[in-house]
Amino acid sequence: MSQDTELVNWSEFSRTRGELGTAFLRILGYFREDGVKSISAVEDAFRARSAVELIRPAHTLKGESAQFGAYRLSSMAEEIEMVARRCVEMHESPDELIEVVVALRPCFSETMALLDRDANPLVARRPTGFGRRTEAPTPTFGRAV
Repeated sequence: MSQDTELVNWSEFSRTRGELGTAFLRILGYFREDGVKSISAVEDAFRARSAVELIRPAHTLKGESAQFGAYRLSSMAEEIEMVARRCVEMHESPDELIEVVVALRPCFSETMALLDRDANPLVARRPTGFGRRTEAPTPTFGRAV
């Protein structure tokens, strides 16, 4: 698991927000619901030591997280998926994933807190150029300079 991967890529998040338009908050809600279900399924599969059952929820979480720019979460889910696939092929237990599986839910919670904070329509946004207030130039018309 790479803790060096950024938690949220804000340019990807903004791109998705722009593409989804008015459906953005609804789709973000679906991501939250699906994420909770996927994480629970990963945890249940890990408790059962079922590499087969780890693959689908990890794959789902990987793709949905990447769509919203949640790169660390996506990276963790990808690691779970890839190791689980290898474990299935090699007929091994996925025990080596314990640290990633344990860290998955806190990462999801931290990520959702950031996404919710930025998605809140009542939060003032960082100025992007349009509508940004600038200093009015000092009028010089009619003055000797």
